Amino acid sequence: MNSFEGATAEEGAGPERERFLQPVADGQRVTVMLAAFEGWNDAGEAASDSLRYLNKLWGGKKVASIDADEYYDFQFTRPTVRRNAAGERKIKWPSTRIYKASAPNSNVDVIFVQGTEPSYKWRAYTAELLVHAEALHVDYVVLVGALLADVPHSRPIPVSTSSDDAPLRERMDLEASQYEGPVGIVGVLSEVSLLAGIPTVSLWAAVPHYVAQAPSPKAQLALLHRIEELLQVPLDTHELAEEAEAWERGVDELATEDPEIAAYVRQLEEAKDTADLPEASGESIAREFERYLKRRGQDRG
Repeated sequence: MNSFEGATAEEGAGPERERFLQPVADGQRVTVMLAAFEGWNDAGEAASDSLRYLNKLWGGKKVASIDADEYYDFQFTRPTVRRNAAGERKIKWPSTRIYKASAPNSNVDVIFVQGTEPSYKWRAYTAELLVHAEALHVDYVVLVGALLADVPHSRPIPVSTSSDDAPLRERMDLEASQYEGPVGIVGVLSEVSLLAGIPTVSLWAAVPHYVAQAPSPKAQLALLHRIEELLQVPLDTHELAEEAEAWERGVDELATEDPEIAAYVRQLEEAKDTADLPEASGESIAREFERYLKRRGQDRG
């Protein structure tokens, strides 16, 4: 997988002038669709795994699905055979599943879209997703992807946030992606959502290309932190943070065994550190402190 859509999007482009979710009257709820797709848009499966983690954390319940026969080439995206808890062999077909959950202690409902990038009829597929979005009263869409990039595993994983919605960009102080070229289903769904009048943002985690295999817990964690900021809902990511630390230690050990890889990683680290120097990083420190206070308040509650 090469760098593609979202790769040139802004990576945290200064302070957000306003929040993503706008205030609503007391007693009203806000519904956000979070979507990720296995395949080309999902380096290290970081995007799909981050939503699976959050869906499990919040106890999402399946509310709909999209018929696989209409959209998948089963010779390309093959079904798999697995044994269930009773030891019986069952075929699992590629599909798109839609779940609903409520974020704890908030007025936010979340619709999770989890599936594999389809083989056929992308326009019909995204239109069907938007029908579900309308039926579930979705107010906002957050599209989650991951790409391979020249970034070091030992530094914070960059997550770019972009939108093609001009009013939303201005309100949140975001930038539009400057990418031109082939797109995946995430890019198509972004355009369709905007045409439907739904405020939409795209998140892209940059996964180190030399450790591209799944899982990629550090990239998952970075995406979840950005989702946490957008939704203004504290997340319990302690377990995943431990996995990310273990993953980084494992990559460190592998890198030290190969002098060429070790030298390459040092080169990436130096480039990253030099690029970050002009930014005082006060804003990122402030965001981390704010997140800490929210978690602390939640723990005491």
